[in-house]
Amino acid sequence: MTAQAGPATRPPSLAVRVAVRNQVLLVLVIVAAAAAVTTGFLVVAPNRLISGRSIALWSAAGGGPTVAIGVLGALLLAASLSPPAKPLYCAVAVLASLLLLVVLATLGQASRSIAAGASPAARASPGAAFWIIATCAALAVIDALQRLGAGSLWRVMAVIAIGGGIVIMAMAGTFDTLSIAREYASRHQLFAEAVTRHMALVGGSVGPALLIGVPLGVAAIRTRRLQGPLFAVLNTLQTVPSIALFGLLIAPLSALVAAAPFFAGLGVGGIGPAPAIVALVLYALLPIVRNTVAGLAGVDHAVIEAARGMGLTGRQILWRIELPLALPVLLAGLRIVIVQTIGLAVVAALIGAGGLGTFVFEGLGQYALDLVLLGALPTIFMALAADFLLQTLAALLPGRAPG
Repeated sequence: MTAQAGPATRPPSLAVRVAVRNQVLLVLVIVAAAAAVTTGFLVVAPNRLISGRSIALWSAAGGGPTVAIGVLGALLLAASLSPPAKPLYCAVAVLASLLLLVVLATLGQASRSIAAGASPAARASPGAAFWIIATCAALAVIDALQRLGAGSLWRVMAVIAIGGGIVIMAMAGTFDTLSIAREYASRHQLFAEAVTRHMALVGGSVGPALLIGVPLGVAAIRTRRLQGPLFAVLNTLQTVPSIALFGLLIAPLSALVAAAPFFAGLGVGGIGPAPAIVALVLYALLPIVRNTVAGLAGVDHAVIEAARGMGLTGRQILWRIELPLALPVLLAGLRIVIVQTIGLAVVAALIGAGGLGTFVFEGLGQYALDLVLLGALPTIFMALAADFLLQTLAALLPGRAPG
């Protein structure tokens, strides 16, 4: 008796499951790839005032750079699907840094190639694809360093490596044919003065804000009844639009100069740096006072009681115990203030205070985007540099500030 054959065994279906191990990196790669395919990498215009036409990455850069960018993107895509490991994060940081530098070099090379056969008035500017790919590459570097748990030293080394590569390319003339570089070449003296004035506005407002805000924070933590009215006033100031506050200060400062001409000799006036600094100080007070209160409130009462038991006075406890322990939180507030002030100082150009905002509003008036970027990009880099330096300093302290 023969055994009856069972039903035919079906081969198992080959269902492929792709495990995404790094969703952030995957999204960045997809966004960068979509931008490269759907938007222009370079914008070429007959002159600085006319809108140009967008040129795709492969048309502007040629085959070699396009393949290099594609290979780096493919490697990052593969890394997003690989099991997490510290060597992998190191590789992602290196690959993303290389991608950023290659994209920058490709932009310079493409602009030089196009400028060689164009009229002297023609302008080549970065397109949307460049900005998106470069931003995604920078965010990939930051994400990899965070996943790696890199300390301050490694972050500083990464910034130096990327910044050094950009400086070397700039010194080699890689970006000379870009429109923003040509705007700088025609205004380099004014640009240096604008950067100096911008830094002076920031320093001239953050310094007085610290001298006023920290004592107010100490007074608020010592006298609890003061906190309500104080924060009510500071919150109200924070809600006033910057342009409105600059305008509101014109009349009282003009009246002050008219009543006491002595102040005119000190540079005080209804327009210019004086109202800008006053407004920036008022805007900076809330973060400083709030973080001072939060930092002092977070000091352990047992430590203060021990200091009192050792015979320290209230002033000695403040300077030797409370402020040093609250320093990480104070630095976090200072980060917010400096970044905020660097941005708000751009608007101060509307009342004649000068600074990088001069190029921004001049470019807007002339409909010259590259002139706007000449003022906006240094402002962004200045804010990022200040934030990075203060964040690194806070990380080196024994008690680290949150965020």
